[in-house]
Amino acid sequence: MQVNEYFEGRVMSIGFENTEGRATSGIMQVGEYEFGTSETELMKVTSGSLEVRLPGESEFKTYASGTEFNVEANVKFQVKVKTPTAYLCFYGG
Repeated sequence: MQVNEYFEGRVMSIGFENTEGRATSGIMQVGEYEFGTSETELMKVTSGSLEVRLPGESEFKTYASGTEFNVEANVKFQVKVKTPTAYLCFYGG
């Protein structure tokens, strides 16, 4: 396992790998963030909600608990968090 901290501790995750591949489980505190990807990512919101603007989109879309979205490799995307939110991120799938 590997603990990661971003944006002065406002985003934290624990990375792990198992038979299903590589993943992170984390928490985002209230704020606005921009993330970059190096490979494809499947993001699943497990508690709270995220407002996300993916590349090529002009508007933010809300993803509530129980929903998911895909992000392509080698892009940047924006996230707005209005309440502390938990997520799972699966890589390369």
